[in-house]
Amino acid sequence: MEAEFREIDEPGSWNAIYQEIRQQSSELPCNVAKLPENKIRNRYRDVSPFDHSRIRLQLGTNDYINASLISMEEAQRSYILTQGPLPNTCGHFWEMVWEQRTRGVVMLNRVIEKGSLKCAQYWPQREERDAVFEDTNFKLTFISEDVKSYYTVRQLELENLLTQETREILHFHYTTWPDFGVPESPASFLNFLFKVRESGCLNPDQGPVVVHCSAGIGRSGTFCLVDTCLLLMSKRKDPSTVRIRDVLLEMRRYRMGLIQTADQLRFSYLAVIEGAKYIRGDTSVQESWKELSNEEDIPPELTPPPRPRPPKDPHNGTAETMSRFFPGPQGEEVVETHNAIHTRSAPPEPELRRRGMGEDSSSSSPMSVGCNQTDDGSQTKHSDRALPEAPVKPPRTPQETPKRDVTPSAADGPSAAWSPLLGNVCMCTLLALGAYVFYRVYFH
Repeated sequence: MEAEFREIDEPGSWNAIYQEIRQQSSELPCNVAKLPENKIRNRYRDVSPFDHSRIRLQLGTNDYINASLISMEEAQRSYILTQGPLPNTCGHFWEMVWEQRTRGVVMLNRVIEKGSLKCAQYWPQREERDAVFEDTNFKLTFISEDVKSYYTVRQLELENLLTQETREILHFHYTTWPDFGVPESPASFLNFLFKVRESGCLNPDQGPVVVHCSAGIGRSGTFCLVDTCLLLMSKRKDPSTVRIRDVLLEMRRYRMGLIQTADQLRFSYLAVIEGAKYIRGDTSVQESWKELSNEEDIPPELTPPPRPRPPKDPHNGTAETMSRFFPGPQGEEVVETHNAIHTRSAPPEPELRRRGMGEDSSSSSPMSVGCNQTDDGSQTKHSDRALPEAPVKPPRTPQETPKRDVTPSAADGPSAAWSPLLGNVCMCTLLALGAYVFYRVYFH
């Protein structure tokens, strides 16, 4: 496999290999997904489940959900690959999890990516505690979460409101995998994959694990391909007989378009080659994956949105112009009011906070900086302290007021400012009139 990787990588032939895989992939019917009543249940028009492998819901009159069952018989592994739930399919998603007896959900995308909504918020957050899906009669309760630098593991409880039965669901959320991209490194990806494996959610005695990103084909396909290849290498006597391209073509018989880019295909090779070290008996590499992934680092907070620019004042200029005349302390923005110059402190640098299971993320310090949650999941900081004000000078008393200069100026009003000009006009008028009178008298 390493020799095959070098043969492709050195000449840069990944795109050509990827196009060959696309051409050799199966094109099977997706008639149910294209029915008018099911179009509103699809996130993307060009990503549909095949009719032969689609998951069928058991409740209600419509059994459709954009999800496919991938069964790899030799590896004895099954996956349900699905799209990120829509607002109108969150109840269907949890119905599928319940009916398929799934114990683990693997989420490889963020709710919002590059300003676009990629997935509905289908699970309750810590502050909400629970969520009820009335269309399918299921209730989901937040129990706890373990936040790492690039992934989060949540413990949820799914309750069937009709039977009052409850089940534990583990939610593995990879939070730093970019859309159409690859993870930070094979080490970080494998550390996450083995975290899912160690939970037992992928075991054959459990229902198939649900894996999704936004469309359920790119990042989801990469996750399942690497896991399957490593599993096949551990089962075969000769691990070198595992060919990644053949495994990917087999998986594409169950769901279209698995792995969306040549970079994802290249990363899959790297991850399988690195993971093969563990298969060959080098168990120490698993600890090195954990160290290289830096999972214990503080997770980065989302960057707060920029503050809107102040409106332009046609008389007094902008705040930037005012700051040149009234310089404040470093990092402060100067804004003019009617009576004084107030300094508004610039927002502090985003503080990195780490949330663990059962940890309280709020600060007890009276001088702490708070956070406001916005609709898109980002956080904006605000200070609990009042805005500092520059001292206002008291008005001068009549005795302190200096005497004005006798020379008229614009400050004395419009009449004083125009006095020299009026005098000059009058002088010119008199001279012209005198010249005219002299002309009439002398010549006539």
